[in-house]
Amino acid sequence: MMQAVRLHEIGGPQNLRLDEVPVPRAESGEVLVRLRFAAFNRRDVFITQGLYPGIDLPRIIGSDGAGVVDGTNGEVVIDPMLGWGDDPHVWGAGASILGMPRDGTFAQYVAVPRENIHAKPSHLSWEEAAALPLAGLTAYRATFTRGELKAGETVLIPGVGGGVQSFALLFAKASGARAIVTSGSDEKLERAKSLGADVAINYREFPDWHKKVGRGEVDLVIDSSGGDTVAKSLSVVRPGGRIVIYGGTRREATFALFPLFWNHVDIRGTSMGSPQDFRAMLDFVSEHGVHPVVDRVFDMSDAASAAERLAQNDQFGKVVLRIE
Repeated sequence: MMQAVRLHEIGGPQNLRLDEVPVPRAESGEVLVRLRFAAFNRRDVFITQGLYPGIDLPRIIGSDGAGVVDGTNGEVVIDPMLGWGDDPHVWGAGASILGMPRDGTFAQYVAVPRENIHAKPSHLSWEEAAALPLAGLTAYRATFTRGELKAGETVLIPGVGGGVQSFALLFAKASGARAIVTSGSDEKLERAKSLGADVAINYREFPDWHKKVGRGEVDLVIDSSGGDTVAKSLSVVRPGGRIVIYGGTRREATFALFPLFWNHVDIRGTSMGSPQDFRAMLDFVSEHGVHPVVDRVFDMSDAASAAERLAQNDQFGKVVLRIE
């Protein structure tokens, strides 16, 4: 038997429970990983709130994890993207993400396809390695595969502080780009500046933050919010620039079409990343010595509090779970 954090009913993070369940069996083509640390993503909170398709309960949630292949000394991180498919440009119809509907990483053991385990970057701590997979993969694809960011360009990262946006900032600076960030928290802006942000704007203090950025100053926008952010981003993107969107926390977005077509701006959607993206992300992190931003580490028994921290948007970087 093993300890695992499971969601039993919809209604919020308070419905996460630490249970004793059987250790999973690795089927043909799979490996069993003894997890050391795992990490939360916004997706996990959405699942507890019922804001995610295909919820099947009870379920061990969690997509991020790092540990040791059972019976070996092999230290690994797990690619949470399952069954991407043959086309690197878009995931296939059978693709899914570890942690729903398949049992995830908030447990002492997890069984995953062999192709989804990769050597843990040697410069990372266990906490950092666990924080890397889903958010790092999403940010890498948004920044480079879809965003095509190059050294010397300027990237706008609205709402910095979450896992993916913190990785986008780290990746942008490691690649030699200039980074502009926004947040409603001065504390988060100061943290972003300590990580290399060149310009930091409080959107609560300056609701028309786009006017402080300047028209045509940005080559790439990486956004997950929607709302009026897209419209404001269109006013600061240079002609021929790109806006990459990987989420929609504010659901709908309304914007005028004229600045889109007149300035030949590309709006590109993205989600997660291909196996090729994951390998490239690991290579980039190792080559540039990138260290994921760990916000706080919680014990398994306090998983509900960890999820609540994300639900309240109090974190900067990744909330990590110690697997005991």
